[in-house]
Amino acid sequence: MINLILLGLPGAGKGTASERIVDKYHLTHISTGDMFREAMANKTKVGLEAKSYIDKGNLVPDEVTARLVEERLSQPDIKEGYILDGFPRTTVQAELLEGITKRLKKPLTNVIALEVDEDTLIKRLSARYMCKNCGATYNKISKQPKVEGTCDRCGSHEFYQREDDKPEVVKNRLEVNEKMNAPLKDFYQKKGLLTIINGEQTPEKVFEDIDAVLSNNQ
Repeated sequence: MINLILLGLPGAGKGTASERIVDKYHLTHISTGDMFREAMANKTKVGLEAKSYIDKGNLVPDEVTARLVEERLSQPDIKEGYILDGFPRTTVQAELLEGITKRLKKPLTNVIALEVDEDTLIKRLSARYMCKNCGATYNKISKQPKVEGTCDRCGSHEFYQREDDKPEVVKNRLEVNEKMNAPLKDFYQKKGLLTIINGEQTPEKVFEDIDAVLSNNQ
């Protein structure tokens, strides 16, 4: 069984890598954002508690998020293993996760960090733009519409760039994320779970390297 956390700054390619890992290894992809939305929609006890914080514009406390993760990891669909997305973000959350995985007997097997140079990330992220009509995402470097100026999905001709994809905002966002990521990498390095993968390579080569690590667990 593979139980995995994928670390990396915004733009490092975690989304693409996650899709490929899920396709090959049939892991359950667990995103904290999706979890919150589902739990709130289903009005579970933890979901309602999380909602009370979100509605007031406050951050959801670690303990509440951890209970939500535990609830999700207990579900029967996690047969082949899981890939966690968006949790843990801090070493406190990593310690809470350790308690959860021990209780559920679903210990982490791998933590993979995608390393990409800051300049590359700024280029990648500030190249991102979206269709104004349907929200489809494009990238000036790697993913242009098939017909220039026309959205592949809905045929619209209007595009825009999100405020937080502008270079000066991107730089600040990366610095904030790096401050959170560095202690997590140290935490998992000490546990002997961390593998660092060069995220500057093509998505195919990145997955090949990840695959080489994960195939050792099977």
